[in-house]
Amino acid sequence: MKVLQVYRTYFPDSFGGAEEAIRQICLATQALGVENTIFTLSPSPKPSTANRPEARVVRARSWAAPASCDLGGPEAFRRFRSLAAEADLIHYYFPWPFADLLMRATPNTPSVLTYVSDIVRQKWSGLAYAPLMWRSLNRMDAIVASCDAYARTSPVLSSPRLKPPVHIIPLGLDEPPNAPAADPRIFARLGLAADEPFILFLGVLRYYKGLHSLLDAAPSVQGRIVIAGDGPLRPALTAQAERLGLGQRLIFAGQVSEGEKRALLTAARAFVLPSHLRSEAFGMVLLEASLASKPLVSCDIGTGTSFINRDGETGFVVPPEAPQRLADAMNALLLDAELAAKLGRAARLRYERVFSGQPLGQAYKDLFSDVLEGHAIS
Repeated sequence: MKVLQVYRTYFPDSFGGAEEAIRQICLATQALGVENTIFTLSPSPKPSTANRPEARVVRARSWAAPASCDLGGPEAFRRFRSLAAEADLIHYYFPWPFADLLMRATPNTPSVLTYVSDIVRQKWSGLAYAPLMWRSLNRMDAIVASCDAYARTSPVLSSPRLKPPVHIIPLGLDEPPNAPAADPRIFARLGLAADEPFILFLGVLRYYKGLHSLLDAAPSVQGRIVIAGDGPLRPALTAQAERLGLGQRLIFAGQVSEGEKRALLTAARAFVLPSHLRSEAFGMVLLEASLASKPLVSCDIGTGTSFINRDGETGFVVPPEAPQRLADAMNALLLDAELAAKLGRAARLRYERVFSGQPLGQAYKDLFSDVLEGHAIS
C-alpha cells in the first residue's frame, strides 16, 4: 500500500508537534507494510527529495506563508499530481488551505484527513475559507480526530454539516532504537547543576503555548524553569522575563539537539505545557515527557492534552491562563520528590497502555485498508 502524506511543513524546516505526529504515523504504518511519501513545502527545497527513516520526503518551494499557511506555485501542483498518481491513498492533515487547492488535482483518489486542529486565531480569514473548507472536508472518505473530547467540542467535527465519518485514533510515540545518547554538556551551558530539580518546557514558542502565563507564574515557583525551543514569540517572552525581573529563575535554552533534549527530559523534576488555546489539539510533547516518566502539568482546554494528562493520576491539570494555579502545581512537584516520582511512573504506564506506536499504526493501516476496499467495491 502506497500512501501520500500531505502537510504544509516538515522536518528539518520546522520542529513542531504536528511534524512529530506525522513522523510517528509514518513509522508505525511502515512497520505494517505501508510505503509512505511525505509531500510538503519549504522555503529552501534543496534537495527536493530526501529519504528519511520514516518516509521519502518530497518538497516544493513555499513562496509565502501568510497566517502560517504556506503557499506553493505551479511546481507544487506538478509535483503533487505526479506523487498522487503513484499513491493508492492520500492522507491530508488539516488545516492547510493550500492543500484544499491541491485536492482539486485528484478528485477521485481515496482520501483520509487527520484533523490536527480547529482554526483558532485567524477568525476573519477562517470565515472566507469556510466554503472551500466544507467542500474539502466532505469529499473525504474518512476523517480522524486524536481524541473523543476534541471531536465532541470542535465546532467543525461536531457539526451536522460534516458528512464523512469521524474516527478516533489517539496519536502515539515510539522511541527510535538508534536515538542519540543524552548529552549532559547542556547542564554546564545552562548553568544548571545536574541534580538540581527544575521544571521543563519543550516546544516551539508559539502564540497558543500559554508561555506568558508560565512567565507570570515564575516568581512564585520555588525552583528554576527551563524553556527549551525557539520560535516567533522568543523576543516578546525575553522582554516579559526582563520586565518581571526573573533573572536566572527562568532559562531560555534555545533550540536543543536530540541528545540535549534527552538529557533535559531525564533530569527534569516535571514537565509543563501551559497551552491555553485549542490550537494545542493533542500535545505530542506530553507523550515524550511521559515516555521519560515525568509528571505532567497542563491546562484544561478541551483537547487531547487532558486526554494524555489525567489530573491527580499522571500530573496536574489546571485552568488556562491561571498563573497562581500553575505555580501551585509546579511547586507541589518541586517540593515533593516522592509525589513527582509516583505521578511520573503513572504517566509512563499510561503511555505504554494507550500511546505506544503499535496501536497507532494498526488503527491507521486498518482505516486505510477499509477506505481502499470501499473504493474497490464502489
